[in-house]
Amino acid sequence: MKDLKVGIQLYSLRDELAKDMDATLKRVKEMGYDYVEFAGFYDKSAEEIKALLDKHGLIAVSMHQSLDPYFSKNACEFIKFVNTLGIKYSAVPWMDSAVFHDEARYADFVDKMRKAQKLLSANGIALCYHNHDFEFEKEGGEYVLDRLYNDIPELMTELDLCWVKYGGEDPVKYVNKYAKRSGIVHFKDFYAKQMGGGPVYALIDENENEIKAEKPSKEDNCFKFMPLGQGVQDFGPILDAVKESNIEYVIYEKDQWYDGDPFEDARVSREFLKNVLGI
Repeated sequence: MKDLKVGIQLYSLRDELAKDMDATLKRVKEMGYDYVEFAGFYDKSAEEIKALLDKHGLIAVSMHQSLDPYFSKNACEFIKFVNTLGIKYSAVPWMDSAVFHDEARYADFVDKMRKAQKLLSANGIALCYHNHDFEFEKEGGEYVLDRLYNDIPELMTELDLCWVKYGGEDPVKYVNKYAKRSGIVHFKDFYAKQMGGGPVYALIDENENEIKAEKPSKEDNCFKFMPLGQGVQDFGPILDAVKESNIEYVIYEKDQWYDGDPFEDARVSREFLKNVLGI
């Protein structure tokens, strides 16, 4: 059994990070997180961010990033930015669900992913795809998430286990299924009356119009993100599967904190990982 490295998706502390990155990273380290995953860089240079990471003894292992910078005239500069931070994984965080059900748009997306993967790989960065629940809709008899991974064998996974379960699948099964294609995984807990109960986050189309939900709302389904260990996830078997996979990094994420305290949720979640799961 290997030792797992524990990090936090900084989207979980986005408001605090925008106000004061230095103070936020200090608290992240004090809570016991040694690794971070970025979801934006708040108009700071790579050198500024790296200095803050070094100051607090943190390592940036991954980021959520769209494909756009890799197809811009500044692609080389952006890759230099990423390499300065030492980031190993660049995860596409989301794709319009309609793309997976439109053959022309899907083919274009796959082509861009393949080109981005080759570019990143040549620069020591692995390209990943981070799922939500809608990738557990079927097209041609298979989940569109599986189709994507089958169509791009070099693409790494970043399984978000909240959305795997909410999408109606077993997180353990999916960790096992992609055991050799995973370096990083999202641990996220939640409560819902039923799995697959409809969108629980705001989605927009390419014209920035809200996509109307066809299934029950998050309110109808009583969906709520929870600190780790306080929701429906059974992390014991999940952890066993993770330890038998190629996953190196367990990343805590909590998308919303409602009227609570995001720092407290992060602290409680880190304590759960340490005291209950032993990582």
